[in-house]
This record gives sequence, C-alpha cells and structure tokens, in this order.
Amino acid sequence: MFFFLSKTLSYLTMPIVVICTCFLVAVFLKRKLWRKRLRTAGVFLLFLFSNDFIGNEVMLLWEVPPTPFAELKKKYSYGIVLTGVGKSEMEPADRMYFGRGADRVTHTLQLYKLGCIQKILVSGGNGKLYEVRKQEADEMADVLILMGVPKEDIVIENTSRNTRESALAVTKMLGDNVKPEDCILITSAFHIRRSKACFAKLGWNVDEFSTDFFSHKRRYTPDVLFIPSAGTLSNWHILTREWTGMITYKLMGYA
Repeated sequence: MFFFLSKTLSYLTMPIVVICTCFLVAVFLKRKLWRKRLRTAGVFLLFLFSNDFIGNEVMLLWEVPPTPFAELKKKYSYGIVLTGVGKSEMEPADRMYFGRGADRVTHTLQLYKLGCIQKILVSGGNGKLYEVRKQEADEMADVLILMGVPKEDIVIENTSRNTRESALAVTKMLGDNVKPEDCILITSAFHIRRSKACFAKLGWNVDEFSTDFFSHKRRYTPDVLFIPSAGTLSNWHILTREWTGMITYKLMGYA
C-alpha cells in the first residue's frame, strides 16, 4: 500500500494539477465571487510556478551543490549509484534509454576512472506500478560495462522499488564487510537529501555526490525574470514530488 501511495499521492500536489483544479472548479461554482477568486488564483499560480527566476531560486536552495572532483581527498570502496533515470517502455529492447538523469552514470564513471571509487554498486529495480522487461540496475550495469568498467567491479542490487528499499537492500548487502564512511552516495541533486536521510536512518552516514542539476546559474535577464517557462513548471513538479516523498518518509520513520 505504501508503495502505491508513494507513487500516486505526489500527483495531487503538482502545481499544474492545482492550477487546473482552480479553473475547473470555477466553471461549476454558482457564486460569481468565488468563481472570480478561483480564476484569479489560477492565473496567479500559473505565473508564479512558470517564473524561471523564482523556480530557480527555490531549486538552488533545495539541490545539494556539486562537489569538484579535486576536493575528493579520500578513496571510497563503493560508489552507490541509484537508478531512476531510464525509460523502460522504449523499444527496441536491445539498449538502455536514458531520461534526464544520465549524469548519474557518467559522473559515476568519472569517479571510477579517477580512482575515487573502487567498485560501483548499482541499486534499483522496478519503481513503476507495472511490470518492465528488465530491471534498471541490470541495464545500467550493462552500460557501465560498455563504458569500460570491468564486470567484477560492479555490484547489482535490482530488487528495490524506491529509495527506502534501496537503502535497506544496500546496507544489508554490504553488511559488516564495509563501513559507511567508505561509501559515497551518487544520485540527482534534488534527490540527495531524501536518499541520504534514508541511509542515515539505518545508521549509514555516507558521503554524497550530487549529479543531474535542474538549477542554473542565477541570472537577471528579461527572459528569466518575466517570460513564463514551461520547463520551470516541470521543475516544480520535481520539487513538489520530492517534498511530498520527504514528508511521507519522515512520517513513516524512513528518513
């Protein structure tokens, strides 16, 4: 039940859903005053959530900043990279199709090539409500092998369906053989806080490495300040979904 709710409740908090609800309810209300108020609220929210400057400022506050490779002074036994960046429904099924977060793989590869991590642990199974042809961890491992990472340096955890289950499965897999401080967690910048909190809840205070940034350098140009942006509206969906997940995990005692 928790898995189902975690995948569906976040849609209710999406800005575009809230905006459409305002306009839709306004159509059926009888009182003219409330129809006007809801239409006004819908227009206001539309401009608010499509403003690039405001959205970017919020994203900058939430995302964990990047760590320069030169500032990584220690070597890690494992780089734990979380999945959730593939498009499993794409055909033909003879390759992996990346969505937005391919940085999770390419930056993990850089960490490995630079000698910052000795092994790569790929964690993540099917996080969807329907069956997929192949678990994403297996697909990501195949890509890393194609990129030159030896098979023996890749560990696969392909049963977890969400961040909580990934933390449980990874810590159980590594057990007493590896210390938390010898691991670095790699995932998207917007996802780092919840991911690290899940591991910390289990007593694994791992270091983090952010990738896949939605924020950009602060700018004060007219297009950023005044022109509505569909991309910003999409970014708010990412934020509200992550905030909903964080609140839910906190309430459940998972983070």
